[in-house]
Amino acid sequence: MAADLSALLTASKGLTSHLSRPDLPSVNLSLDQIEALSRRLVSRQPGSSTDADRANYLLAQAHVDVSSLSNSIAHLNPSTTFSPLQPLQDTDVAGYLRVAHEQNLISTIEESRKETQEQFYRVLEERCQRDWETKKKRVFEELGGKVGGDNRALSELRTSTIQRNNLMSSVGPNLSLQMQSKMMAYDRVITELNAARLRGISYPVVHAFIDASIATSSDPRSSQVTQIFHILSKITGEPPALPPIEHASAHIINTRLFERKFARVYLGNADSRDAVALRQQIAKGSREALEEQYWDVLERTVQARPSEARLGGDPSISNKVRAFLLVRYYRNGEWEDKIELVAGQPLWAKLFYLIRTGHTQEALNEALHYQQAIENREPTFRDHLQAVYNAHMLHSSTVDPFKLALYKLMGKIEPARRSVPQVTTTTEDWLWFQLAMVDEEENGGLRALSEVLLGYGERHFDGPPNQPGSRRGVWASVLLMCGQFERAVAALWDHQETEIEAVHLAIALAYHGLLRVPPRAETSDMTPLSLSPASPPALSLSTLIWRYVRQFVKMDSKEALQYVYCVCLSADQPGTVGKEQVESAWDLTRRIIVLANAGPGWEELVGGFRIDGSRFSGVIEQGASLLHLQDSKEYNQEILIRAARHSEENDRVSEAIKLYNLAGDYSTVVSCLAQALGKTIAQSSPDEKAKQLERTASDILRHYERTNRAVGKDRDAVIKLLRIREAVEAKNAGKPEVTLDLMESTDLIPLSGDMAKITRRAEEFKDLHEALQRNLQTYLTLTMDALAGIHYRVKNSVVADATRQMTLAAVRTKSRSLMVFAGILKYRMSPDVYSYLARLDVEIAL
Repeated sequence: MAADLSALLTASKGLTSHLSRPDLPSVNLSLDQIEALSRRLVSRQPGSSTDADRANYLLAQAHVDVSSLSNSIAHLNPSTTFSPLQPLQDTDVAGYLRVAHEQNLISTIEESRKETQEQFYRVLEERCQRDWETKKKRVFEELGGKVGGDNRALSELRTSTIQRNNLMSSVGPNLSLQMQSKMMAYDRVITELNAARLRGISYPVVHAFIDASIATSSDPRSSQVTQIFHILSKITGEPPALPPIEHASAHIINTRLFERKFARVYLGNADSRDAVALRQQIAKGSREALEEQYWDVLERTVQARPSEARLGGDPSISNKVRAFLLVRYYRNGEWEDKIELVAGQPLWAKLFYLIRTGHTQEALNEALHYQQAIENREPTFRDHLQAVYNAHMLHSSTVDPFKLALYKLMGKIEPARRSVPQVTTTTEDWLWFQLAMVDEEENGGLRALSEVLLGYGERHFDGPPNQPGSRRGVWASVLLMCGQFERAVAALWDHQETEIEAVHLAIALAYHGLLRVPPRAETSDMTPLSLSPASPPALSLSTLIWRYVRQFVKMDSKEALQYVYCVCLSADQPGTVGKEQVESAWDLTRRIIVLANAGPGWEELVGGFRIDGSRFSGVIEQGASLLHLQDSKEYNQEILIRAARHSEENDRVSEAIKLYNLAGDYSTVVSCLAQALGKTIAQSSPDEKAKQLERTASDILRHYERTNRAVGKDRDAVIKLLRIREAVEAKNAGKPEVTLDLMESTDLIPLSGDMAKITRRAEEFKDLHEALQRNLQTYLTLTMDALAGIHYRVKNSVVADATRQMTLAAVRTKSRSLMVFAGILKYRMSPDVYSYLARLDVEIAL
């Protein structure tokens, strides 16, 4: 039978042998494939086709057995993918464990991969969101809009064309009354600080900020910002007040003790002995601040629940701690389970809370009082701490947690185990415990603790942004306590509700020399914090201050200037950074001058001239030493003249002229006046800006003529341009005779009829001031209009004929002279103007 089928197949192939073409592929299908394709063709509608069928057809041409592959895939069992190639015997325990181990490794790798991928995308999303918020905040500040505004503002932002100009950018958002009150409270501190700096004495700036924060806080005792300044006061050791000046040698007592006190050490070698001592002081001061804060909590708790506290008539510290323990751990006539009693007292808890609140001497007295009882209970309380801790406490479920904490503190045991259950229950308790365990000689000290805290991040302490109940400012205080001062300021600045405090914390740190500012090349426009792998964190104080003062620079430029003075606090930073800070302060001062243009206190800011011509100094000049300006020459060159140039570039010519005048650059004053007046005299109805310019020019010109200053071509041009302006006003007032007299007094147009003089004057035209050359058409037309007006008035008057004829002849002579002069200079004017002059000349000649 098989032979018959083979013969039949061979015969069937022979039937089409004469039709075969070598360029076409042969189709080799099994019977199952042929049957499947036949059924599919039958079931399809005529003319219809699917992508799957076309794919199968193409694969079949490439000798791919699609049905076989589909069948294999359908019966694929992925559960056996990682099964051993060789079956395992039931007694092969080692093989089973090996396979299970391999599968666990594979599963762990896969889970780690998934977790890493998810974390990557989560971090990427958070970073993008944070960068977007930062950029949006920056752009809104540039536009003067409120950060975090509505969608309409954002839509307007996206559709508008942003004209960015650092000097002329608008001020910040409208401030609420509460915000203004807070800013004013801090403003007063900055003013007093700079007054003390001018006098060369110290100023308790941190305590002044504490008072300001308390005065503006709805609940001073719970204000996290107040606590931040309190921590800084402990770190710096700043006393709350200075000794009064009572005798001649008081300046020796009241010298500059605080300003930049820590700068040399903080900005120097981090591994030096002084740097280690500074870190120890930071940890000690932070710990003391937390101790004082907890003592306040303890006293308020006792006062709030007097019946439970049973304080009695003993106001001692030890008795208050006992009363606090009764409120906290005594219930229904019994102490809590783990509270161990020694001589009937919760001694371990009492000792701990005495130390926790900073009363170490009282704790020692208490321990000595119960020394016998302690030695009976814990004979090794002062010896072999590590061994006792490991043997009896580390894994005990019944040990008194406060005893455990005391052992850890005394021996600094297991610093990596950072929590003690039932003891470090709050953030403040936990931080105090970390600071108490810090040892600069071992385990990295405060810097190691900083790395641990930075690993936790802001979310761990403050909670997610905009979450109800989040404690804004805790993260900043954490950073402050571990010596990350620049990051602490940035953490406050990142949230709108604490931006004011961020600026003033930065100033306080800079005053004490505990703020590092970055070089100009590393300063970013997007964020004041500069993070570089090669150097410690740095904070751009000038960027921070400018973003803050721009909100009120137009309203109160003098207060804005007080903040700019603080930029120079970092002028002693090593390298070129200190010099760059001084230059930044100069730049910000110039910005304030330009932005405060012509405001009510502008002259009070930059100075001015009295009626008698004498000069008076402004606030900037009076505080020049705070800007590190050595003398009046440097003040004029770096502040006034450069600010004048900025004003001139931004089309604020009146202010620029006043600034040049104050700087004594008289030649530039008249040059600016000439250029500015040359642009305005053609206006038939000048605006207020042009009128102000003309008044300024007249005042300055009178003063210069009296003192014989800036004599030359520019001053002559100013005189002529002012007279042209007067002539325009006379023409508008219908006084052609006055107009003609004023124009003749300028001697710009020869009207005598002398051809030689006319030709010579036309040749000399190129030597005139550029402003006069540019306005040739203006004063030619003005003069011809005056002649036409006189001609019309005389021709229609009732005066004697001889007088009328003589006047008309003189007008014709002047008109003819003007036309000859205009004809020589015809190439400098438009054809329309020349035609207009010619038409009036013809009318006058008739």
